[in-house]
Amino acid sequence: METTTPPTPPYIPQIRRYQHWLRDQRGLQFESYDALWRWSTTELDAFWQSVWDYFDIQSPTPHTAVLAKNTMPGAEWFPGAQVNYARQVLRHVDAAHAAGLPAIVSRNEKGNHRELGWPELRRQVASLALHLKAQGVQPGDRVAAYLPNVPEAMVAFLATVSIGGVWSICAPDMGTHAVLDRFRQIEPTVLIGVDGVTYGGRDHDRRPVLTELRAALPSVRHAIVLGNLDATVSIADWASWTSATAQNDAEVAAFEPMWLPFDHPLWIVYSSGTTGLPKPIVHGHGGTVLVALQLKVLHNDIGCSYEPNSFGERYHWYSSTGWVMWNAQLSGLLSGTTCVIYDGNPGGSKDHPDWGVLWRFAAETGVTFFGAGAAFFANCMKAGITLSDYGDLSRIRALGTTGSPLSPEVQEWGTEQFEHIRSASIVHAAAAPGRPKQGAAPSGGSDPHAVGERGGEPIWWNNISGGTDFCGAFIGGHRELPQVPGEMQCRMLGAAVESWDAEGRPVQDAVGELVCAQPIPSMPLYLWGDKDGSRYLSSYFDMYPPGHGRQPGGGDGPAAMGAVWRHGDWLKIGANGGCVIYGRSDATINRHGLRMGTSEIYSAVESLPEVLDSLVVDLEYLGRESYMPLFVVLRPGHTLDDALRARIHTAVRTALSPRFVPDDIFAVAEVPRTLSGKKQELPIKKLLLGQPIDKVVNKDAMANPGCLDWYVDFARQRSQAAAA
Repeated sequence: METTTPPTPPYIPQIRRYQHWLRDQRGLQFESYDALWRWSTTELDAFWQSVWDYFDIQSPTPHTAVLAKNTMPGAEWFPGAQVNYARQVLRHVDAAHAAGLPAIVSRNEKGNHRELGWPELRRQVASLALHLKAQGVQPGDRVAAYLPNVPEAMVAFLATVSIGGVWSICAPDMGTHAVLDRFRQIEPTVLIGVDGVTYGGRDHDRRPVLTELRAALPSVRHAIVLGNLDATVSIADWASWTSATAQNDAEVAAFEPMWLPFDHPLWIVYSSGTTGLPKPIVHGHGGTVLVALQLKVLHNDIGCSYEPNSFGERYHWYSSTGWVMWNAQLSGLLSGTTCVIYDGNPGGSKDHPDWGVLWRFAAETGVTFFGAGAAFFANCMKAGITLSDYGDLSRIRALGTTGSPLSPEVQEWGTEQFEHIRSASIVHAAAAPGRPKQGAAPSGGSDPHAVGERGGEPIWWNNISGGTDFCGAFIGGHRELPQVPGEMQCRMLGAAVESWDAEGRPVQDAVGELVCAQPIPSMPLYLWGDKDGSRYLSSYFDMYPPGHGRQPGGGDGPAAMGAVWRHGDWLKIGANGGCVIYGRSDATINRHGLRMGTSEIYSAVESLPEVLDSLVVDLEYLGRESYMPLFVVLRPGHTLDDALRARIHTAVRTALSPRFVPDDIFAVAEVPRTLSGKKQELPIKKLLLGQPIDKVVNKDAMANPGCLDWYVDFARQRSQAAAA
């Protein structure tokens, strides 16, 4: 029987479809989301097996258990199963292509618009994979990339992991020093780099950086250059991207990604702490695939582009390759979803600021899910733009945010903007000749402007919070729960998230430490080079005693189960299940979703001969803008003038990224330190956020308590200025 696809997909919420599947296939029904969540975090085997089955994850060999060992760290998931991230992506090629849908739609600042079809994606992946194999790449070898957010980055990733290589990427806005701090730790055998990028209206040549990286990474045996600014670029001893992806023969047609153990390393991502080098975090194929599908489909409500329920879905989340949201954008391919990506500055250029760039792009490419960092939406509101000025945005049915708390004011602004867009769209549709009456879409679909799945409701905000650390989310969205501006709707399925007080007791309607009491499949396998696991343990599991709160469903378990995951965020869980993140509970810098360890900023600043010592804090808190002051101790005879300020800015911009340039710089006599010499970042952060000094620091444990008077006075002046 011939079927026709409804011109307007119904977009039945994906989480509702999953619950119907649980009812029909498992005989499970839940009276509320809270009941479903509690089942998912108590019956871990049943829940994660349901995710495996619901998404039809394939393996040539059966797994002998779901969660074979519930320890943190060290949980063992799906032993015996074999998977491959690339295989899960490429299984969609034939169906998506038959439906006439592209895999990737991309554009850059220069207006270069490209669409990569699914068969061509498969061909390029196969060609590059065979090229890497010919260069001797073996399973477990690291392939490092210095690439922007272009289709080639996704191709390079899929080719690498298809043959068991371990992927790692840094964005080209990062300086040589910051990139080497990451790549030197993992000793890559292959380096893939870009000749340059365009950002903020300017071309930035990256060939000198490539030369520096190659010289400083003796483990690299083979290098490939992508011509982004110059398609014909040539560098001695570097292969060209064009030639590496040119193969198109029977060997390419027969290529298939290899089956790998469930926990085979997939990629290495980096999360900076307050001391030492960035943490190189290793995630596995199987856990990443499972959690990405569960998060993106069930909670983010992003559907398969060739399924009737979400036909034509186009998923965009603005990101650089240095942010974990690039990984999240990439995951759209896992479910056969068209990914829509933009490479460039979302705010235009310094000379010509323009916060309509992404909205025009979304209108012209038919984006249905539009995601960005919370700061992007705040900047749009502050710029006073009107979204309806940028084209037809009526296809956008959801807005995604993360990276920092989204303020209620910004969410309300965005909701009002889309109310105007939808009202105008309804008027236009009603005036169009031959338009079906509202509520009666052709071919059995529902009208997007009718009261029902979409039309009578405000735009849905999918506000999420998670982390690079486990490449997932702890808290996020649910399309059928109430929306409260400034809140995230729920704790994620499978994420046993609680807010704990200082004694390790769960609290409600009070701010506490965000902990996760049960393992999640995408939690790190290990940190690269952390041979005894001590760094991994101290990063997430050393705040509370082993066994405390670890029993599924609540209560203590045996110490052998290990400790809960302490994430480093302040969290409040409301009585209705809604959640608010109040910023970092440690001193890590979080600039609009990109995390950087303070140690990396100190390394850049203190390399200047004028600077003896420094302290930096990030005062992002409860939807406030990230405000990052830098305090510097100068050598005798030097003053903090405009020239020195400029040199400090340049040092940070060059070594790290423009995102981490401080908002203000102040000269101080001393940096407060503990008796053991550690900088007291967190106490100063809490002081500047309004807490009394005697509550945030023990002066007896300080080496220089006398210096605190200056900071107390500084905090008082800031508070008075804010009140005025």
